[in-house]
Amino acid sequence: MASQDWFEKDFYAVLGVASDADASTIKKAYRKLAREFHPDSKPGDAAAEKRFKEVGEAYAVLSDKEQRKQYDAIRAMRSGGPRFSAGGSGAEGAGFEDIFSNLFGGGAAQGNPNFARGGGYPGGYPGGSPGGGAYAGESPDLEDLLSMFGQQAGQGGFGTRDRTSGGFGGARRPPRKGRDVHASATMSFRQAVMGDTVRVGVGGTPITTRIPAGVKDGATIRLAGKGEPGLSAGAPAGDLLLKITVEPHPVFTRDGDNLVVDLPVTFAEAALGATVPVPTLDGSSVRVKIAPGTPSGRTLRVKGRGVPKKSGTGDLLAKVQVQVPQRLDDDMRAAVETLQRADEGHDPRAEVFRKAGAD
Repeated sequence: MASQDWFEKDFYAVLGVASDADASTIKKAYRKLAREFHPDSKPGDAAAEKRFKEVGEAYAVLSDKEQRKQYDAIRAMRSGGPRFSAGGSGAEGAGFEDIFSNLFGGGAAQGNPNFARGGGYPGGYPGGSPGGGAYAGESPDLEDLLSMFGQQAGQGGFGTRDRTSGGFGGARRPPRKGRDVHASATMSFRQAVMGDTVRVGVGGTPITTRIPAGVKDGATIRLAGKGEPGLSAGAPAGDLLLKITVEPHPVFTRDGDNLVVDLPVTFAEAALGATVPVPTLDGSSVRVKIAPGTPSGRTLRVKGRGVPKKSGTGDLLAKVQVQVPQRLDDDMRAAVETLQRADEGHDPRAEVFRKAGAD
């Protein structure tokens, strides 16, 4: 059972994080503060040492899933349920643990015949073994303890706890949605363009989902209801935020919804013109016409062979890359020299120099 100082301390404020912060955020905040206030970095500083201990205490509770659950439940009682003072005598001065002690075991010691030693009301403690409880070697379940304080407004006595209520007559809080969960998946270039099914593990549970066609590298897809369960009765589950990594393709790249491919052509095809095949992402090919005199770098567009999406399919862009012969035999060299003589007097760089010198 948590001690009374849980009721009085705000561990979230100590670490400087929100009450819905995830484990990673809490750990990061703790490390930062622990380095800042560590006695080795502030020797002889009593205030820093005290702060260091407070930070450690807060992290010890919030980093433990079960302790954090109990702490959050106690905070909910503090904000919307009955109030307990730190000490003193009598009913008004009873501490947190004293009141629970009176409810679940102190009655017998005070001569109340309706309270058994192992429970806080006739029949013993709910959920415990007969005659067992806090004084019989078993700690009471926090959920059962809190159920004593959860009756709705207008009810008398101790009733079943309403998990969306603030305690004694407290106003109902809206259902608290479960936390979102982050995961990642890697897809091939073709899978990302065409769409495919991926399988990811979330908290040890495998989830299979369909990724729509056209997803881009680095995109995050939100899968509603695939996160953590709701934090209160009737609350919806959180979402799964799936980040997609797309592996590069050896031939194709993307330009928005268009696919881009470099198209090698020979010098003769570029100079004289030709019809050549172009590969497509699905493994087939299309044929495109190379006009005579096509320079290297010109882009040829094939409609409707790009990325398929609901808004329409992109195009395939084939960028012409004129290939210069690497080895020439005697006949080839003679042909090129004939071309060189025919082209004598033409300077292909003249226009570039003219523009370079223009104001």
